[in-house]
Amino acid sequence: MFARPNSHHCQVAYVTNDLDAAMAALEDAYDTPGFFELSNIQPGEDPTGKPVLKIALAVVGGVEVELIEPVGDTAPLFSDFLPEGDALAIRFHHVATRIDGPLEHWDAHVASLDLTRHPVVFEGALGDALRYIYTDERATLGHYVEHVWMAPDLLAQMRAVVPAYPPVKD
Repeated sequence: MFARPNSHHCQVAYVTNDLDAAMAALEDAYDTPGFFELSNIQPGEDPTGKPVLKIALAVVGGVEVELIEPVGDTAPLFSDFLPEGDALAIRFHHVATRIDGPLEHWDAHVASLDLTRHPVVFEGALGDALRYIYTDERATLGHYVEHVWMAPDLLAQMRAVVPAYPPVKD
């Protein structure tokens, strides 16, 4: 699953019920260098029928830390990890592996997976700039694995805006 050509571990992700409080908690407890915030719903896009996620990203020691707040009941894949109640919750959700290189590397990566044993439970794309799938590894590992590919231009843009300590070098 993890040992694939052109792929490497790049992220640890957590779900939370309060993105602002979770960012503050990680900045305070772990000296996280701040966060870049975004949503998976683009401005003007109709979110009807789609999971709505608020996301915050930081890089610490070369590994991206992702915080995800599912909005309402639109994203059970993420909200099901959270406990009931209003107290701040931050729960581990997935690790990610990034596939580097041209889009053909992504296609080869996905083709190399046994999707019967590692079923896809969430997927998406952004034109020719981004591809991702989540495989369900809960039976073996207790969590999901995100597989992601970004076009080199998008990866460079993300590296420029996501706070990092120490700074990420190309």
